[in-house]
Amino acid sequence: MNNQKIASAAISSILALGVLTATSANAVPNQPTSWEKCAGIAKAGKNDCGALNGSHNCAGQATKNNDASEWVYVPKGTCEKITGGVVKAVKPAKK
Repeated sequence: MNNQKIASAAISSILALGVLTATSANAVPNQPTSWEKCAGIAKAGKNDCGALNGSHNCAGQATKNNDASEWVYVPKGTCEKITGGVVKAVKPAKK
């Protein structure tokens, strides 16, 4: 390979890397500014805090998957993207 082909290949690689970096950087959301209490999506034993129906008051006590009264915090705008997710409350993120 001559020097011109090597230089051309190097420049093409750098440009392609720049495009990939710019594209993937936009795919990752920013730090949340608010959280949603999203009900109906928690796995058994993986809920955040007490059940909405008052059946218990602590995290990790959900007894079945996707119970409508069990919830987890997710970044605002995420709950409506999840099948079965229902927004029950929104709170600001800690700074």
